[in-house]
Amino acid sequence: MHRYQLFIDGAFTDAEGGEWIESVDPYHGEAWAEIARATRGDVDRAVTSAVKAMERGPWSKMTASARGKVLRKIGDLVVANADRIARIEARDNGKLLTEVRGQLNGVAECWYYFSGLADKIEGSSIPIEKADTLAFTVREPIGVVAALTAWNSPIWFATIKCAPALAAGCSVVVKPSEFASASTLELAALVKEAGMPDGVFNVVTGFGHDVGAALVEHPGVTKITFTGSDATGAKIYETAARHMKRVSLELGGKSPNIVFEDANLELAAAGVVSGIFGASGQMCTAGSRLLVHKSIKEAFTAKLIDLASHIKLGDPMDPATNVGPIATAPQFKKVLEYLDVARADGARCILGGHAATGQGLTGGQFVEPTIFSDVTNNMRIAQEEVFGPILSIITFDSEDEAIEIGNDIAYGLVAGVWTQNIGRAMRMTKALKVGTVWVNTYRAYSYMMPFGGMKKSGLGREGGIEAINEYLETKSVFMSTSDEGPVNPFIMR
Repeated sequence: MHRYQLFIDGAFTDAEGGEWIESVDPYHGEAWAEIARATRGDVDRAVTSAVKAMERGPWSKMTASARGKVLRKIGDLVVANADRIARIEARDNGKLLTEVRGQLNGVAECWYYFSGLADKIEGSSIPIEKADTLAFTVREPIGVVAALTAWNSPIWFATIKCAPALAAGCSVVVKPSEFASASTLELAALVKEAGMPDGVFNVVTGFGHDVGAALVEHPGVTKITFTGSDATGAKIYETAARHMKRVSLELGGKSPNIVFEDANLELAAAGVVSGIFGASGQMCTAGSRLLVHKSIKEAFTAKLIDLASHIKLGDPMDPATNVGPIATAPQFKKVLEYLDVARADGARCILGGHAATGQGLTGGQFVEPTIFSDVTNNMRIAQEEVFGPILSIITFDSEDEAIEIGNDIAYGLVAGVWTQNIGRAMRMTKALKVGTVWVNTYRAYSYMMPFGGMKKSGLGREGGIEAINEYLETKSVFMSTSDEGPVNPFIMR
């Protein structure tokens, strides 16, 4: 049983209350580690440390180039430790080892990317209309950032939030999910090894209702970045608004994967299966609504069933496994409940539809890859985020109807479009109210591209040059070059 302490002010430390939370390996169904249960006092210690580092510590005095070198060193250490950390995260949340290991490559590249941006933050000189006045802007770090991350990709979420924040010159306090904190604490050790000054990067672990809430409410925190459910995001947004804190929210989705009659059906079927059953459907970008043209519905459905029927469920550490367990017991229960909801609303189950059992499926948290047909877009299974391996098939007759159905949802995170008609692809890209559109592909990500949603899918963007702007304030400076001074101090110049 491994014990993970809090990471505050450059050191690992026990929580004030001396309590621990068990972290369960979802494949084996057994606790494999304990994480410290932080208190509000621990949160205060972490934020106080971050404020000190931000305002008076060496981080605030380092040049942007020097900060970038520290971030690059973190990337180097991620590369050196990728195999070990991938195994830890796969054990902690049940994600496929092959997928986590690939994701660690992106994590390292993300640190490299933002290390290069650290000394590219520039202000502007503006030729304003006032004579004898030099006007320019400077970009300054926003302050202490609270980063609240989810359990499905914890080290990626910590990186995509903290790398740009640190490149901007901020300090951070990370609160990972209580269900999967280990890889974030492993990252903290690498940050320390890379030479990060004490207090710049902190990790407090525990439950959202006390530790997360304390971070959001803390007066020392200027900016909150959160990945999770839209319900929790709304509460964070409301609380932050009362204190005028800046907020970025990466929330849920109920994404349409739209297949037209002229699509390459083999590629589209593979994209649809990957888009909903990859990561056991536990991703905000899951293509959980398949919109398929009526003329190809039967043929395309047959291809899906054939592909999905050959999915191998099993040990996430086994390279031959395609789908692992549901990560947490509460989430497993929720997914099973939605199977009943879909049937009660009149959807017809044509594949799966039950908890999966059998040889090698230990831990009791597997769900069969499930496909529902005869779904209408007003059903709960089509409107509510399940976060599990459940696909709903909805048919359409025309491009306009596909757009109408695709947008008829509270969310607006991503969409997939499968067509060989370039004009249609461009029309769909413009018409769909989402933050990302994938054309003839799905689940394509890049740390160089901005990512985020519209509507209830969130606020702000992560990734790319846009991400660093989330952690900067713009300051305007007017400097008079006149020797005469104001002619009349009561008249605005």
